[in-house]
Amino acid sequence: VTFTVFISQSLTASLKFLYANCWSVNVCVEAFLQVGQHTWERCDTAAALLRRGCPSHRLEDPRGSAVLVKNRNVTFRSGRRRGGRGGRVTQLQPQTVRLHLRPGEPQSFEVRFRRVEDYPVDLYYLMDLSFSMEDDLPNVKKLGADLMEEMRNVTSDFRMGFGAFVDKTVMPFISVAKDMLENPCKRTEPWPCSPPFTYRHILSLTADGGVFARLVGGQRVSGNLDWPEGGMDALMQAAVCEEQIGWRNVTRLLVFSTDAGFHFAGDGKLGGVVLPNDGLCHLQGNEYTRGNSQDYPSVGHIAETLRRKNIQTIFAVTEDVAHLYEGLRSIFPKCAVGTLSNNSHNILQIIALTSEVVMENSKLPPGYHISYASRCEDGGPGPGGRGRRCSGISVGDEVSFNVSITAPPCAAASRGPLRVVIKPQGYSEEVEVLLSPICECSCQKDMIPHSPSCSHGNGSLECGACRCKEGRVGTFCECVKEEADEATDSRLCRRDNSSEVCSGHGECVCGRCVCQKGGQKPQRLYYGPFCECSDRSCGQHRGLQCAGHGRCVCGECVCLPAFGGAACECPLGSESCLSADGQICGGRGECRCGACICRDERFQGRTCELCPSCPDVCAAHRYGESHNHSFFPIP
Repeated sequence: VTFTVFISQSLTASLKFLYANCWSVNVCVEAFLQVGQHTWERCDTAAALLRRGCPSHRLEDPRGSAVLVKNRNVTFRSGRRRGGRGGRVTQLQPQTVRLHLRPGEPQSFEVRFRRVEDYPVDLYYLMDLSFSMEDDLPNVKKLGADLMEEMRNVTSDFRMGFGAFVDKTVMPFISVAKDMLENPCKRTEPWPCSPPFTYRHILSLTADGGVFARLVGGQRVSGNLDWPEGGMDALMQAAVCEEQIGWRNVTRLLVFSTDAGFHFAGDGKLGGVVLPNDGLCHLQGNEYTRGNSQDYPSVGHIAETLRRKNIQTIFAVTEDVAHLYEGLRSIFPKCAVGTLSNNSHNILQIIALTSEVVMENSKLPPGYHISYASRCEDGGPGPGGRGRRCSGISVGDEVSFNVSITAPPCAAASRGPLRVVIKPQGYSEEVEVLLSPICECSCQKDMIPHSPSCSHGNGSLECGACRCKEGRVGTFCECVKEEADEATDSRLCRRDNSSEVCSGHGECVCGRCVCQKGGQKPQRLYYGPFCECSDRSCGQHRGLQCAGHGRCVCGECVCLPAFGGAACECPLGSESCLSADGQICGGRGECRCGACICRDERFQGRTCELCPSCPDVCAAHRYGESHNHSFFPIP
């Protein structure tokens, strides 16, 4: 059987993963896996496992990786401007990435985005046709030709359409008097006002600027009673009625022009309209038919619809209401707000506000984490919230984003592969990210079902350990779970009558203790027949457990061969006690724990070489000459 263990590079980040996903084999069972102990004890750092006698070639340490499945290069230009047919245009690279994720270990990859020259653009102009906007209507007629001319500098494939809105045609939003329904302005010169309507689609997207000017020129303003308008109804229909509007799968811009605020979900109750907006297309003869039977959509509903339809919104509004629409920028995807001049001509400049790239992603599976770091045209990285965004991007500019994804522990991770989509807001291109968590050892492919080693087939032998079938428990699946739960005498799991079951650090299974994992630090693990042992209660010397010269086993230091003592603080050799003449402690003491213990109290020093109270050599000689040349007096 092959010994396989997941080894943590960062112990804190990986131990949860290791405990759930590692197996042992016979070669290491005798060393540290005894009957009754749990299989998670086989997981540790590489150094610790090697110290415990596990061969290096039998350790398993899987690493994550990022594999580019589809990786077409970004395109420099579409090829249409010079008369070409224009092949596949790619603004986002890569297209598909597969991430093999080890829990707690992030995997990163780079996403590149380039605003391609001559990329097709669809623009839908949605205008408030209430009476206060009358002075802007002539300029909108001219807008078509101006936009066509301006957009030729960006793309040769530009189309635009037109729609208008007023409000729901019920009280108190409009007057329902017969004459007011026919002419809400009460005038005949220079022409009467148009009857009120909720939303009307006037022109589908077209490349003919002359048609735009002609149809818009035939429009007349209408009127309503209250100040807010029904623009959110119109915005929802312009987004979801893709076939009628003629939206293509290209850059989609929607210019929303008004001089007033907007009604939103709940306001319809004022007119007896209580059914929620269903977010579906309800155009009949280019007229919205559910304005008086469905409430206005909520701001969140609109935002999600625009995100799903890849529509970039440009609010071209008057200065007195700009603050209302600025509040939508944090909610709507790829949203710009500009202030209209007196005659709406600066809409061309407002459209330039869309030169921003903001990355977003679909909802992540539970427990997964994603982060972004941008590198924009200015060269500086943008971490945190700025990491998703680059501004001031011109045609031909390229920016990149470093995307990092981290998987949760395997116990919480969904078994893969899983799918996440990353894309720039307002664009149809996306990066598909396939997530494959690494939660199994490679040796599992050699699993032996119904192995005789697991109590005569009551479990499968996986990587040297038994995985019991339903209803069986124990290291070798030797117990029936129901019988073990009811009949096992807990006294078998007590050291004595007064002690706790498994010393309070485990549970009794089949009459044997299965010890707790004890947290994320290996020195806090419990083991032993009664879970009475841990590797955190040994003596210390100079702040180091077992003085750094041994390992703690069940509360006692097991010292390296050259050291001894309760905390392995004592060198067993005598080298440190040798004096200059090669004698141990100069012949005046004994070497204990690497230090000299002098027999005569007058001597001291590392090798008992110092005697401060002893006479010096000259004094001894003088005294000896006056007493028959003896060094010491004769009694």
